[in-house]
Amino acid sequence: MNIVYDCAIILLATKLLGMGARKIGLPQVVGMILAGLLIGPAIVGRLGIGFPGIIHPTEAEMYVLDSFSQIGVIFILFSSGLETDVKELKHVGITATVVAAVGVALPVIAGTFGALMFMGGPSQASNPAILMNALFVGTILAATSVGITVETLRELGKLNTRIGTTILGAAIIDDVLGIIVLSVITSIGGGGSILLTLAKVAAFLVLSALVGLLLRKCFRWLILNYPHKRRTSIFAFAMCFLFAYCAEEFFDVASITGAYMAGLILSGLDDASFVDRKVIVSGYMIFTPMFFAHIGISADFSNFQAGGLIFALTFVGIGILTKIIGCGAAAKPFGYKTRDCAAIGCGMIARGEVALAVYATGQNLIYYENGKLAGIDPLVATIFLIVISSVLCPILLKLMFKNAKHAQEGTARNMSIHSEAIENLDPIGSTLKNRK
Repeated sequence: MNIVYDCAIILLATKLLGMGARKIGLPQVVGMILAGLLIGPAIVGRLGIGFPGIIHPTEAEMYVLDSFSQIGVIFILFSSGLETDVKELKHVGITATVVAAVGVALPVIAGTFGALMFMGGPSQASNPAILMNALFVGTILAATSVGITVETLRELGKLNTRIGTTILGAAIIDDVLGIIVLSVITSIGGGGSILLTLAKVAAFLVLSALVGLLLRKCFRWLILNYPHKRRTSIFAFAMCFLFAYCAEEFFDVASITGAYMAGLILSGLDDASFVDRKVIVSGYMIFTPMFFAHIGISADFSNFQAGGLIFALTFVGIGILTKIIGCGAAAKPFGYKTRDCAAIGCGMIARGEVALAVYATGQNLIYYENGKLAGIDPLVATIFLIVISSVLCPILLKLMFKNAKHAQEGTARNMSIHSEAIENLDPIGSTLKNRK
């Protein structure tokens, strides 16, 4: 049975290349995707090179890998929901919400327009298939990777400052809004109307919140009477899958939205971190590497041209600049200095696994004509964005806070020189001060 061999190769390759990526300062997900590209038919297999370690999954095996991949992306979003600090979101309040809203709207709009420019110009927006493809490209730019930013802020000692709290809260809200936007676009792409789609999304969010309140009470009772028991994690996993299933089956909402809502409902409970550890063990040991590798294995570069590289670089530029400009400008009315606004914008540029989850969920919106790619497949551009933004984010944040520190030191030094100058001009006053 080749699927067993395929799983062994995938796990080995993703772990080794993931460790290698982390060694050079990149997120492990980059190494995992690269592993999928190297062991699959996308690059090496297309060259006709055959040796142990290159997998050629059959249609049946690809179906199994695709199923594992779907479970992996559900685990990623469920874990993100569990790790969301609702109290923190309430604390940062309106500032983070506005920053997040602009940080979603501007990249989606600019990304959609940019994609249309590579698909024949804005006039092509009248073609529903091309418009959906362009909106899908823009939606990928919405998500922000919280993990990279948090680690950088913690290293700089700025995580619990006003700027750090705003960045963290905005990044979390950013992901929620991005997932909702994806749900709306995928639903419209399936033939639904905008108003009906929005109504379904609103209905799902309201119903999941109401059911979630009841389930949260049940879990609170369970944790109180049976703390740190595996049954809690099993029930939580079942809840995650049911929410994901109901979201997609009954509301035409992306399954990852349901998984995220399930995690969000359970976040903050005493055993939430305990359940999250079980998710990490179950997901990151098998299913999550399968998800990242599957993206690389299923990649098709047969239609890739030089223009795709130009688009990828344009995509990265739009993704980074719109976050810096949009989030920074949104923070300005709330009393932040220009330098602090720039720091908030830089803290929002990192992309990671959520961007890949968005890509995997919306792949059906990629536009083909007569079996050939007629729109844009943003896989390469998404990988470029993750790599470049992951490297730039910590560098820019360190520069911003370093410059702020130097400015404060300069101000303090100038005040000291000014005080000394006044004392030199007023020797009598200075003498009296010394006597006191």
